[in-house]
Amino acid sequence: MSLLHRDARREPLAELSRFRGEFYSCLTARSDGLFELADAVLCGDGPVRSLAELSLVGEHRRGHGGLYAAVARGRVDTARLRQALAAVPLPRAADGRLVLAVDLTCWLRPDAHTSPERILCHTYGRGKDQHIPVPGWPYSIICALEPGCSSWTAPLDALRLTPGDDTATVTAQQLRELVGRLITMGQWQAGDPDVLIVADAGYHAPRLAHLLRDLPVQVLARMRSDRVLRRAAPPRQPHTMGRPPRHGGEFVFGQADTWGKPHTETVTDTRLYGTATARSWNRLHPKLTHRSSWAAADGTLPIVEGTVIRLEIDRLPSGATPKPVWLWWSGTDAGPADVDRLWQAYLRRFDIEHTFRLFKQTLGWTCPKIRTPQAADRWTWLILAAYTQLRLARPLAADLRRPWEKPAPPERLTPARVRRDFRHIRPKAACPAEAPKASRPGPGRPPDRKNTRPTPRHDVHTVGKTGTAKPRTKTTATPRPRRTG
Repeated sequence: MSLLHRDARREPLAELSRFRGEFYSCLTARSDGLFELADAVLCGDGPVRSLAELSLVGEHRRGHGGLYAAVARGRVDTARLRQALAAVPLPRAADGRLVLAVDLTCWLRPDAHTSPERILCHTYGRGKDQHIPVPGWPYSIICALEPGCSSWTAPLDALRLTPGDDTATVTAQQLRELVGRLITMGQWQAGDPDVLIVADAGYHAPRLAHLLRDLPVQVLARMRSDRVLRRAAPPRQPHTMGRPPRHGGEFVFGQADTWGKPHTETVTDTRLYGTATARSWNRLHPKLTHRSSWAAADGTLPIVEGTVIRLEIDRLPSGATPKPVWLWWSGTDAGPADVDRLWQAYLRRFDIEHTFRLFKQTLGWTCPKIRTPQAADRWTWLILAAYTQLRLARPLAADLRRPWEKPAPPERLTPARVRRDFRHIRPKAACPAEAPKASRPGPGRPPDRKNTRPTPRHDVHTVGKTGTAKPRTKTTATPRPRRTG
């Protein structure tokens, strides 16, 4: 190895060792067992199928009993680990902007009747294209996105939703705390571009923008195609009686005759999607009606103006027929360059789906049959710390490709390929875990003694469940189209 190449590897190795030491400091109980469990996840030969198989990995020097005890009774200082994740180098957009993607992913536990705090999670395409609710633990995860085509993200925070939580309120508080940590760690300074938060249609973008209006952030989210927004109120004419209007004319997504002339229109040729046409309309806002969550101290409902972007593409990589995408941005007066930057940033949001798939199918996030939600949170933070180590080891990994795989340059290695070489990178990095001490297993339950304390069973929490069913209303032959404000 040349001297220049050795110096180039020294800085990433030092950063990886620093994070491993900080991660070990965040483990406050059964730290050695938890730390070696994360190493076993990273150094396994194939996908993680169960916790017991991780005890057979050479990097895990303890038995399966200590592994289960670490997951069940260990402790993780999540506040310190959140700061450690916010302090590592983060990817940025071409203009130096931080782009954060937030999304919900579910740890489905339909048969875990003894696990508390399960919620009905909405799933897609289970069965015969049926979207049915399945009991599980939903997690809100925030990742920093890379600018180019990549399957890499930088997970920064994870939060499990408990029964009764409002998704918008909990997500806004989660984002507020994360942005505060990024500012404290020097990831954002005065004069830098605002942090861009990208979300899907499951989040109410105007609500997030209103709750985070005092932070240096911008919200970009997709809206459903049946939404109805309002224009700005027209100027009041002289000598007009009555209360001045607060809203202008309607902007119906499904009716082109209500759009009017767009403020900007751009046409871009892309490799994957063909010709992408983006049109934007300025200063549109929803007409709010839910006073319980929107009303201010004086009882007035705010007007949250933004820019609506309609994106149309020629084709999809899957071959399906593309549909127009409606986006809402919390900023106003967007120019052509801003519109192109925004819709391209939204397309990068799908990289978080690759991260979720790696968590579940390769790192085994949802494979263990964990009973308590506290142990599930502990295991979730181990997965986030393991993935962060993969990202820091990305410049150090060699391409250990299979015979049927194409060669990839070092900067194009996927997380799964970096994981194949982590076993060779680990001995060069810091390993603060101590060797296990010799011990004998406990006596266990006496022979012929049955368990007289059965585990309590818990019901699945539902939203809006009442004792009486609502009467069914008669539907007409020609139902009215859906219109949501």
